[in-house]
Amino acid sequence: MTVRVRFAPSPTGHPHIGNIRTVVFNWLYARQQGGQFVLRIEDTDRTRYVPDALKVIMDGLRWLGMDWDEGPDKPGQYGPYTQSERLELYKEKAEELIARGWAYRCNCSPERLEMVRKLQAAQGQPPMYDRHCRDLPPGAISPDEPHVVRLKIPLEGETIVHDLLKGEIRFENALLDDQVLLKSDGFPTYHLAVVVDDHLMQISHVIRADEWLPSTPKHVLLYQAFGWEPPIFAHVPLVMGTDGKKLSKRHGATNIDEFRKQGYLPEAVFNFLALLGWAPGEGEEREIFTRAELVERFDLSRVNLAPAVFSYDKLNWMNGAYIRALPAETLLQRLIPFWQEAGLIPCPVPAELLPTLKKLVPLVQERMQTLRDVIPLTDCILSDIETPPAELLIGKKMTAAESLAALRRVHTLLSGLVPFDEEAMEPKMRALADELQLKPGQLFTIVRVAVTGKTVTPPLFGTIEALGREQTLQRLGRAEKALAACVEQEKTTAGTTSQ
Repeated sequence: MTVRVRFAPSPTGHPHIGNIRTVVFNWLYARQQGGQFVLRIEDTDRTRYVPDALKVIMDGLRWLGMDWDEGPDKPGQYGPYTQSERLELYKEKAEELIARGWAYRCNCSPERLEMVRKLQAAQGQPPMYDRHCRDLPPGAISPDEPHVVRLKIPLEGETIVHDLLKGEIRFENALLDDQVLLKSDGFPTYHLAVVVDDHLMQISHVIRADEWLPSTPKHVLLYQAFGWEPPIFAHVPLVMGTDGKKLSKRHGATNIDEFRKQGYLPEAVFNFLALLGWAPGEGEEREIFTRAELVERFDLSRVNLAPAVFSYDKLNWMNGAYIRALPAETLLQRLIPFWQEAGLIPCPVPAELLPTLKKLVPLVQERMQTLRDVIPLTDCILSDIETPPAELLIGKKMTAAESLAALRRVHTLLSGLVPFDEEAMEPKMRALADELQLKPGQLFTIVRVAVTGKTVTPPLFGTIEALGREQTLQRLGRAEKALAACVEQEKTTAGTTSQ
């Protein structure tokens, strides 16, 4: 059997990371089995249609490196791959079900249906269609008048769903609703369209989230109604937050595009999602895998039946590991868009700025969990800073006068330093600290605040080298003026107090 799986998103919004996890399972299974991965667009919900959603969906798949073998932009023999282009087919299949006695027309008004629902709620009954039109005589409802087509669920017995992961699941037919298959506007519901499309596109495995399991007996009945062999079903657990609740915006980013914008690497996100509810094998302690390794090892039967927990701490750790493994030039190219978005560098990047950017990469590579982290780490280098207030420039267990004297010595040292790089700088700065009878941390903290405006930065000497002699000396000079003013203020205050 040729394995054919599909991702069939509805363009009603941006793709949720939990759904994308299921797509990763589909893609890995298709590639591991040497099969095909199909992209099909289920755009029959016109009331919730979002115009740019399809582009975002396709861009998200491409960003994660999940190519498809057939789809709207890759026509195959089973197209078209957009449901709104297949409406006549669904109408034809709905009429076929009516002729086979498996469906019927229903012209109940929305008002009547609402009244039925309220009555059922008052009686503590589950909301279901009361089958008012089910046994009307043939021709009682004209095909030309507004109506829907409903599935005629057997009133007795059970429908058995065979699930690759969960085994045999039984559903009482009496508890199943006579589902609408074709709406009055001629558009199919999900239930009719998904069965017709999966069969005609020869989908062999339907790998989808647990939330679709309650609908599956209706789909199995539709396969029986058409006389078709159903695909192999595999319902995978949902993705939860660390609080045990379904993943939502309250947990952080949920749309795949948000992860890209926040600076996550696609290879890290793919690796993370692949391990979200699936394990490569007993005794395997590694968590970083290449895409080829994941394809080779993927086994659908090893999907965990318990809900998967989406941990941002783990994703951040994994993303940081991927960042640290990137070649410097590759990381530079990935950082440039984030610097540009923050307004720290122009677009395109001037050639004279590239040497500075290259110096920044090794300074930040070990300190980032996401690419966006580069902004607060380097903004003080790529843009000017306000002169820090004097109180921040006073060293630990030092006076303003002592701190000013130390900064002036650093200014003199750096103004004559050749070459102006961290290798030449560090030993001389440490020697200066000894000469001033200061701990290195005392001196370096004053300098760090003076030239960056921050108490925590990438390595100080590499930062100063990247900043350059001219900018460094300018900032030191401004800091010295702030400290000098503070010293004078202290003298004035002391003189006033003594009088």
